[in-house]
Formats: sequence, structure tokens, C-alpha cells
Amino acid sequence: MKKIVHLLFIVIGGTVGFLYGPGFIRLLNITEAGWVTSSYFGSALGAIILFLISYLLVDNIVDFLRWIEDGLIKVPVGDLFFGSLGLVLGLLIAYFINLPIQEINLKIVSQVVPLFLTVLLGYLGFQVGFRRREEFTNLVNLNRKEKFKQELVEEDAGKKAFRSKPKVLDTSVIIDGRIADICQTKFLEGPIVIPQFVLGELQHIADSSDVLKRNRGRRGLDILNRIQKELPVEVEIYEGDFEDIPEVDSKLIKLAKVLDGILVTNDFNLNKVSDFQGVTVLNINDLANAVKPVVLPGEELVVQVIKDGKEQKQGIAYLDDGTMIVVEEGRDYIGKTIEVLITSVLQTSAGRMIFAKPKLLEKAQ
Repeated sequence: MKKIVHLLFIVIGGTVGFLYGPGFIRLLNITEAGWVTSSYFGSALGAIILFLISYLLVDNIVDFLRWIEDGLIKVPVGDLFFGSLGLVLGLLIAYFINLPIQEINLKIVSQVVPLFLTVLLGYLGFQVGFRRREEFTNLVNLNRKEKFKQELVEEDAGKKAFRSKPKVLDTSVIIDGRIADICQTKFLEGPIVIPQFVLGELQHIADSSDVLKRNRGRRGLDILNRIQKELPVEVEIYEGDFEDIPEVDSKLIKLAKVLDGILVTNDFNLNKVSDFQGVTVLNINDLANAVKPVVLPGEELVVQVIKDGKEQKQGIAYLDDGTMIVVEEGRDYIGKTIEVLITSVLQTSAGRMIFAKPKLLEKAQ
């Protein structure tokens, strides 16, 4: 702080010496030397004189500045802000009022009045900003409340927009086939978007030499034809492609972002990746799990064991909706319809799995 004060005095002294030093020296008739009466000599002399004077005043000036600093620190931020804002507005008004006054030829008016108005309006602006701070604060809070209400209205509009957002179908959900039944029940709103690269993948699967894959691909194409021709939903074909992205799943995520749409799938891994990248996902398995009848441990079911399971002596059966049932000790009953007792149920976004054991074994125990 002391160094700044010394530097300020040097600048002031040099400026005053440069402007008034030569005239003052000529007035005193000290010498007729040209270099003495030059502006640069006056500037150097004024800087040296005020630099020496600053050593006498620097402690008092620094103490005064620190007193002002301590006072400003104690003032609440809100009071300081609105007071400063009022001061700036007052000085700005004074500036525009003083512009025509300074053009008046009368010196006392053109020089004294602007200074008086600047001080007066600056003081009034500070006082108005400081004393009316509560009203300004209430005005700001009122605007915030109005903005909050507007956000609530926009949120409601956003919920409506969610229902009308385009739904992008992936390959797995088309082959699955349940999407057609969902569209028929009108639970899925908004345009259905079928990307061209998904159609290409379906055609590639339908042309496969593998019988199982070929049947799956043809089933997917049949489902699309049913959705487009028979169901009361809007279907759009997206002709674009993302040639820089090789994987179809990544293209689907990119397309959902571009369209600001929702990805419809039953692929567990694609669901997780989409969630991670901030894309909204509708998982058909989640919907199916939500509407399936609740099956609790201890209940009995009649099932047909179709094949053996991965573990020793396990048998596999299926419910009508495709839910897999793992029958412990069920390998001996392959091809038979038996009663089973449910032991546990595992339900995830990837699907639902039921574990059971033959009721005959339970009776035998």
C-alpha cells in the first residue's frame, strides 16, 4: 500500500510539473536557461518534490485507507451492492445532464455547476440504493418466484412433450414382436421411428444361412409390416446414417440424441449404455415385468419341462408369456407336464427367472 501511495504521488507530481512547472519558473525569473524552463525538467522536479512529500504523509494516508477498508468490510454485501448501484446510476444521470451545461459560455456555470450536480446526484443515488435495498430485494425475489412458476409450467409441458417424442426402435425389440401389441393398445404415443440401418440389419439377418437367424429376421420384417399397415400409429423411416460409427447400437444412441427421442429396446446392455449417455430408454422387459402376475415363492404351477438346464439334473420350462422356469431335479421329467412348487423368483431389467422344484419330490420328503 505504501509503494502504491509513493507511486501515486510521483505520477501526480510529474503531471503537475509537466503542465505548470515551466510557467511557474518563468514567473519567478530564476534563470533564462532553456532546459530549466522545459516541460520535462518541470515534470522531473515535480515528481521529486511530491515523492519527498509522500514520505511525510504516507503513514497517515495508509491508515486512512485501512480505516475505509475496515468500514467497507463490515457493511453487509447487499447494502454495499445496492448503494454502489445507486451511486453508479446517479453519476450516469449527472453525466448526461452536464453535457449541455458544459457548452454554456459562462465559466462559473460550465465548470462549477457540473461538479456540484455530479456530487449531489452521486450522493442521492447512493442514498436511494442503500435505503430502498429491501424493496429491490423483494422485487428480485418476486421475479424468482415468477420464474419458478414458469419452470413448473414448462415442466408440465415437458411431460406432455415426453409422450409425443419420437420412439426409436432397435433390432431386438422389433424381432421380439411384443412392440406391435403395445402399439395396438395405444400405450406407446408419438411417432415410431425405424432407422434405415436397422432395416438393413434385419434384412441381413433374414438372408442368413442359419435357419434360426433367418426366421428371426423374417419375423422382424413381418412385425414392421404389421405396425405400418394395420396399427393406428405414425411410422417414420429415418433414411440417414452415421457412417463414422460402425456399431448399430451406437448409431441408435446417436440417432436418439439427434432426434431428442426415446430409445425402445429389450437389450439389457444397450439399456445400460444409453442410460450412461443420458438417453431416455423404454425397456419392453421392464414393462412386461410390471404387468406380469405376481408369482410368489410357495405357489404351485403346472408346466411342461422342455429341456435340460445348465446345472446337473436341472430342467427348463416356460410360461405362456416366455418366462423361463428352472426346475431343480427336473431333468428326469423332460417332455412331461408336472406340478412344480416355486422356491424363488429373480426379476431384473433383462427379464424374469423362476426357480422351482417338482411337487412330487416335495411330497416324497
